[in-house]
Amino acid sequence: MQRYFTTNNLSIALFLSAAAWGLFWIPLRQVEAIGIPGSWTVTIFNALPLLVLIPISIFTFKKNLKLLKPTFYAAICIGLAITFYSKSLVETNVVRATLLFYLTPIWSTIFGIIWLSENITYQRVISIIIAFFGMYFLLSSNESMGQPLNVGDLYGFLSGIFWGLGATFIKRWSKMSVITLATLCFIFTTIYSSVFAIFIYNETFPDFFLIKISIPIMFFWSVILLLPSFCIIFFVSKFLFPGRVGILMMSEVIVAIISASILIPQEKMYLVQWFGAFAIIFAGLYEVIFSKKKI
Repeated sequence: MQRYFTTNNLSIALFLSAAAWGLFWIPLRQVEAIGIPGSWTVTIFNALPLLVLIPISIFTFKKNLKLLKPTFYAAICIGLAITFYSKSLVETNVVRATLLFYLTPIWSTIFGIIWLSENITYQRVISIIIAFFGMYFLLSSNESMGQPLNVGDLYGFLSGIFWGLGATFIKRWSKMSVITLATLCFIFTTIYSSVFAIFIYNETFPDFFLIKISIPIMFFWSVILLLPSFCIIFFVSKFLFPGRVGILMMSEVIVAIISASILIPQEKMYLVQWFGAFAIIFAGLYEVIFSKKKI
């Protein structure tokens, strides 16, 4: 089956799927506005896909026993990444949270060199340089970044490290089941975010009436829209090196920043930031254009 995939079409699929996650902040803030605390919002949001994934995983469990251990490790890392990222989106500025997560290409490339003997090409170096120049321009307008640094920024930074580590596990053991991985990721994310809610933030479990009215919003976003894109990201990560994956996933940055600038007035974008956004897009496209090797 692998011969039908090229680096380019897998990269495009990853680029588009990651872009969908640029809207992830919207349901998190919508549900929080209803009255459900941020940590419990993340918990419920990540628990809903398990209604679909667990039944499927039960039927495929025996087929995936051989790679269960590395799948488990990957899920631990990615679960932490999603938890930290989700928390950063509700704790700090959407733009900063997204950008700090997308220091991922640095960590992914480092992990790829250490564990996967990944070769560093000049295309990769140029892509990373362009991407981080873009991020510099996105952060260069102090007028749009009035919110002071807080723990949410730390969460965003940590999320990128753990995502890069998880992506390296996926590439190293590329035959692991996407369904099993996704199931374990959502299980761990649900557990981690519950720990945040109970032990770190001391938040009481939300009223069932609030949960009831927020379920349609969360079900649509988590199960209908983001779960399929999540699985596509995992699938493509089995074939592409983690550094490249991190660069291509920067499409999420663009969608997050554009949507935040439209829907959150205080996070509007200035000309220099638009320049940075297009630089990040170009970095991803440059990586795609100059790699036509079949997998």
